[in-house]
Amino acid sequence: MTPILNADLHCHSVVSDGTLSPEDLAARAKANGVELWALTDHDEIGGQHRAAAAARAQGMAYITGTEISVTFANTTVHIVGLGFDPDDAQLARGLAATRGGRSERAQDMAAQLAQVGIHGAYEGALQFVGNPDLISRTHFARFLVESGVCKDTSEVFRKYLIEGKPGYVPHRWANLGDAVRWITEAGGMAVIAHPARYKFTANEEYALFSEFKQHGGRGVEVVTGSHTAAEYVTYAAMAEEFGLAASRGSDFHSPDESHTDLGTLPLLPGQLTPVWELLADRIQHPAA
Repeated sequence: MTPILNADLHCHSVVSDGTLSPEDLAARAKANGVELWALTDHDEIGGQHRAAAAARAQGMAYITGTEISVTFANTTVHIVGLGFDPDDAQLARGLAATRGGRSERAQDMAAQLAQVGIHGAYEGALQFVGNPDLISRTHFARFLVESGVCKDTSEVFRKYLIEGKPGYVPHRWANLGDAVRWITEAGGMAVIAHPARYKFTANEEYALFSEFKQHGGRGVEVVTGSHTAAEYVTYAAMAEEFGLAASRGSDFHSPDESHTDLGTLPLLPGQLTPVWELLADRIQHPAA
């Protein structure tokens, strides 16, 4: 395959914090010209067989995916896994352990919001959850918009749910080495998701890339929904410096919330090795 492939290897369904089913996402991806697709729900692989079947029904190539929450330098970092065995027991156990603290964290978030006069937030957030094990800040944000506390999710994340504001509760996620190992031992490739989002210092970012590579990580998202054109260039250079393959994905969650639709990003810069070249034997092609 070549870098000019319209691949979208980062999006979310109702199995985590998206609003569309795997089947609806597959149809949307196909309609937008996606040629290779992956569903990457947060800390969850329960939608993988549905997504693969939906891609097949759309005549679209598919590769398995997930997005694992990791704590690195006291910051939540996301590691995308691609091309793994969706029935791998060790990966499933690791993801279940990572999900485990979400319910307690959500109760604490709701208690903080109640202290500033916003009541019923836990029950309200649950209305937006497809999978109660995966209740997250996104679901609380939807509740705060729906109930009229904020006009949109951007306002939510200025006033609430972030460090120093009501409703912020940190979560200790998996560690970087474990997440990369779960993915690679399941036959997949680990990829650093949207690196520009982490606001690391140059030294912290260098440490992240270095440790990730040492643990066996092999890719980085260069072109993704939250990156600017300048950041595509920055992370293309980082991919080359660290010898990492490049990935591309919209990080699409919802037609109403996401700024970047499936399949609409610029193509990968041509000098990079795309992750799908290294995962060619893991791609599920539709029947001819």
